Amino acid sequence: MDSGIPNHAGIRDGSGISDQPRIGPEESVHLRARVLPDGEETELWISGGVISRSPVPGARTIVTGGWVLPALVDAHLHVGVAEIGGPLDLDVLAGELALLARSGIGAARILGSPSTLPDDVLSPDGGPLLQHAGVPLAAPDRFIPGWGELVSGDGLTDACAERRGSGWLKIIADWFDDTGSYSAAFDGETLSRAIAAAHESGHRVAVHTQSADGGRSAVLAGADSIEHGMHLPMEVLPDLAARRGVLVPTGTVFEQLAESMASDEVPPELRRWYSDGVASHPELVRRAWESGVTVLAGTDLPVGALIDEVEWLIAAGLPVGEAIGAASWTAREVLDLPRLRDGDRADLIWTEDDPRTDPGRLRAPDLVILSGSAVG
Repeated sequence: MDSGIPNHAGIRDGSGISDQPRIGPEESVHLRARVLPDGEETELWISGGVISRSPVPGARTIVTGGWVLPALVDAHLHVGVAEIGGPLDLDVLAGELALLARSGIGAARILGSPSTLPDDVLSPDGGPLLQHAGVPLAAPDRFIPGWGELVSGDGLTDACAERRGSGWLKIIADWFDDTGSYSAAFDGETLSRAIAAAHESGHRVAVHTQSADGGRSAVLAGADSIEHGMHLPMEVLPDLAARRGVLVPTGTVFEQLAESMASDEVPPELRRWYSDGVASHPELVRRAWESGVTVLAGTDLPVGALIDEVEWLIAAGLPVGEAIGAASWTAREVLDLPRLRDGDRADLIWTEDDPRTDPGRLRAPDLVILSGSAVG
């Protein structure tokens, strides 16, 4: 594109990539590019770490041409743990947050930790914004030891009512049981009372479910988001869509575990539960999207696999733009995160070519800007 702007050091344009733009914390910069999802050529200014849609005097142009989209969002992630069931490790946490930033992930919904995350990691300059659901609520003996706040019966309702602050909380609706099966941990009435109490206290509720009974109960109880959703009955999808509910399928992690779950060491009933769930999961996700359910991209584990999940959503039947949006602009709207509006925190990524032609390009964006600073 011939923008009429001289291509000096630090400018990136559609004909090639020059040196990494260096953006000082107090510097104002200017970008001209096609902005997704609409793809219209747009001018953006960044000043004081926030987006301006109006010209900022003295701003230095760093991008002419190419494609801009809001920084990526992992809608289901766990960070800061070195091993399953282990404590929160602040060194691991710091390394993973740095990895997220370099990968263009500007926000993540942390759906459960062994303990509450420190306040100073939730919205750092130059790092991803974190929405933290706290310690998950689970039934006794029905979750990973050490990783849940264990409650039963009315205790679940009380725990939802007493959670401080606002934002998200997470309920483990089903888990492995002592018969060697995977089944609901709370009945539908208990979930309904608990979710109503959570809503009354100002929280949205994410429900972990991987069984038909647990999934049905979670949707009918008013869950705001269904996490994983393996074996979710198709007949409840219209109910989930009618409430503008969310499904975060985390399909990639299930495929990663498929081989180990097919081992002869796994009880036959669990093998069937897992293999049937993995086989039907893509169709469930496609049908959910067709029914009007908002599908978001989340990885669970490992940290940094978000584009694998985007590609899994595409393979499941979502259009490419919808799958990328599930990890960017759609997720930001659902989670009420900055999304390139005037006055929003400046969190964006830039690629020389349209990422919809090759979503794999988003594994290593050409330019990442978080809170107005270039991440290198």
